[in-house]
Amino acid sequence: MAQLGGNNTYQFLQVSPNARVAALGGNAIITPDADLHLSAQNPALLTVKNHNQLGYSYLNYFTDISAGEARYARHFDSLNTTFAAGVQYISYGNFIRTSPDGQELGTFTAGEYNYHVTMAKSFQKFNYGATLKFIYSNLESYNSYGTAIDLGGTWRSEDQLTTIAAVVSNIGYQLKSYTNDNRETISNNVQLGISRKFAHAPFRFGIIAQNLQQAGKLLYNIPNRNDISLETGEPILEDFSSIQKAMAHMIFNTELILGKTLNFRLGYNVLRKREMELSQTRSMGGFTWGFGLRISKFQFSYGFGGFIPGKNSNSFSIITNLNDFKKK
Repeated sequence: MAQLGGNNTYQFLQVSPNARVAALGGNAIITPDADLHLSAQNPALLTVKNHNQLGYSYLNYFTDISAGEARYARHFDSLNTTFAAGVQYISYGNFIRTSPDGQELGTFTAGEYNYHVTMAKSFQKFNYGATLKFIYSNLESYNSYGTAIDLGGTWRSEDQLTTIAAVVSNIGYQLKSYTNDNRETISNNVQLGISRKFAHAPFRFGIIAQNLQQAGKLLYNIPNRNDISLETGEPILEDFSSIQKAMAHMIFNTELILGKTLNFRLGYNVLRKREMELSQTRSMGGFTWGFGLRISKFQFSYGFGGFIPGKNSNSFSIITNLNDFKKK
C-alpha cells in the first residue's frame, strides 16, 4: 500500500502543467513571487501582486498526452481579498475502438478537467487561502465528476527572505462514479516547506516534504531490483532505514535570480528518482531544470522534468498583466 498511484481517482490533479513548478522538482509551494501559476499548488501564494494577471501553461507529456491550465486573478480592495479562477485539463489523445475480435469500430478520446476558484487573504506576516475544485472526467463512454478543496498558509519573515508554507491539497469526494457502486477516493497530499533567499546573493533555496499523510510509508520493494536468495529462491527484500524513509518525502530546489528579467531553476525529487531509475542505465529521473525570462509585458517560463531515458516532460508558461496594456 506504499505506492501513491493506482488506488485513487483523478490522479491528473497531481500533474502540474506549470513550467516553473516542473523546473523546481514538481513542487513550488514555498516560492513567494508574483507568479499567478504558483497559486495553483498553494492558494496562499495568491496575493495582491497577482491583480489582473492572466496566464497559460502547457505540458508536453508522454506519447500523445498533453495538459494545460489557464488562470486569471483579481484583487478587491474593499474585501482585502484576491480571487483567481481557471481551468486545468489533461488530454490522453485519440484511441482506436475495437471489437473483442480486433475489428476497428472507430475512435474515441479521453480527458479530465478541473474548474477551480481560489480565494486568499493576508494578515500581518501570514497569508492564507483556499481553492475549490469542480472535477469532470470523461474516459470513453465512462464519466465521473467530483469536488475537492485545497487549503494553504504561508508565513514570511520581516526581511521577506524566509518563507514557511503548509498545504493540504485535494480533500475531496467523488460525487458520481464511473460505474454504479464503485465510488473511489481522491488522493490528498499534506505538505510542509521552507525557502530562504540570501540577502546579498542571487540565490533562493527550498526544501519541501510532501505526502506526509503517508509519513515513512512511501518506499516499497521493486521486484526486478531485488537479489534472489540462493537458499530459498525468493527475492531478498530491501530493509529501508529511517533516513531513507524520510528522504523519500523530500524535494530540493533552488533558483538563481538575476534581477527581474531572468532566473534559472533546478530541482531534485527524491521519490521520483528512485521510482524512475533503471538498474543498468543512467538517467535524469528525479532531476529538473528550467528558466524564466521577462520580455516586455510578458513572463515566459520553460521547465524540463526528468523521468526515464527518452521519456521526459517539457512545460511552457506565459503570464502577462492586463494593466500593462492600459494607456497611461
